[in-house]
Amino acid sequence: MPPDQPTVLLTGFDPFAGATRNPSREAVQALHGRVLAGHRVQALELPTVFGAAWDTLQTALATHRPALVVCVGQAGGRSGFHIERVAINVDDATLPDNAGQQPHNRPVLPGAPAAYFSSLPLHAVVDGLRAQGLPAEVSNSAGTFVCNHVFYCLMHALATEPYMQGTRGGFVHVPWLPEQGSPGMALADVVRGLQVVVEVSLEG
Repeated sequence: MPPDQPTVLLTGFDPFAGATRNPSREAVQALHGRVLAGHRVQALELPTVFGAAWDTLQTALATHRPALVVCVGQAGGRSGFHIERVAINVDDATLPDNAGQQPHNRPVLPGAPAAYFSSLPLHAVVDGLRAQGLPAEVSNSAGTFVCNHVFYCLMHALATEPYMQGTRGGFVHVPWLPEQGSPGMALADVVRGLQVVVEVSLEG
């Protein structure tokens, strides 16, 4: 059953490709339990595994019935927050996931629509982040790895599951931590930025 206080579900991924850290996981965990705009944050770690990541998220959606879902992933090489516009119905991995799967040119959900758009207020989020001195932009590609897989499954559920009607959702990519490579962003800034994403999305 959903809690009495409305919930925001934030998800991040475990480390992958031999890394020992993932800023998406660490940042959402830092926000776990906080109350933002009257909503309690529930953080969830997803495995970087096709299929299993969505299974984990789907269970949490049914449990928490959140008002807002923001999935977060790491995007090495990107210099700021990338607020993803569109999820596409394609799994096409250039490297194996954490279970050794490497699908090529495979639909995320056979027979489902080609794409879904985020329901976050994209430009308002970008403006809110920039107002806090954080680099941000709208991105038109969430890739074709597990990030896009989860993003697509989420938006399909929001569009088709009766119990998810009225829930807003989307995906945000964040940069590496400085010790992972350049360009990087301090974890405190990633956490601060995700708080902005949540607050603006709840208001928008």
